[in-house]
Amino acid sequence: MTVRTTRLGALRTTSLATAVSVVAVLGLAGCANGASPQDAAPQAASFSASDVWVKAADAGMTAGFGTLRNDGDSDLTVVSATDEATSSMQLHETMQNESGQMVMREIEGGFVIPAHGSLELAPGGNHLMFMDVTSALRAGAETTITLTFADDSTAEITAPVKEFSGANENYEGGDMGDMDMGH
Repeated sequence: MTVRTTRLGALRTTSLATAVSVVAVLGLAGCANGASPQDAAPQAASFSASDVWVKAADAGMTAGFGTLRNDGDSDLTVVSATDEATSSMQLHETMQNESGQMVMREIEGGFVIPAHGSLELAPGGNHLMFMDVTSALRAGAETTITLTFADDSTAEITAPVKEFSGANENYEGGDMGDMDMGH
């Protein structure tokens, strides 16, 4: 392509050409994996859950369990959870401490659900911890848990509330000290 310009026009053309080149390079750098950030599907889009339920509690601490699935090609990371029945939730793992006691603690970095895989949340294992139940969770009712992923996308799970006598591990860490969740 031939561009004819005057001296002032040449300056404008050069500036415009430089700006277009910078934008093109930045655009290509952002698309190095073949898709622009705007084209990337939210993590929540490849998420599903099954057999999710919450242990009944009038107050105190309780937990949510079930299977979290990822049908996508990349790992999903759940970084937080909320529910209207509690003022605070944490993502927990259950580990054996130095004295051999099974204790719950907040998991660093969140739950990772592998690509084309699943993560089991179960009594005695990983679970969604309701730290301070403010509205009673009674057997037979349902509650809605909102999960937030690393990309800030969210997914809601409706979970039935059930009576359950297990999952009475101690809580380790934070300012709550050792606390039994058998409420």
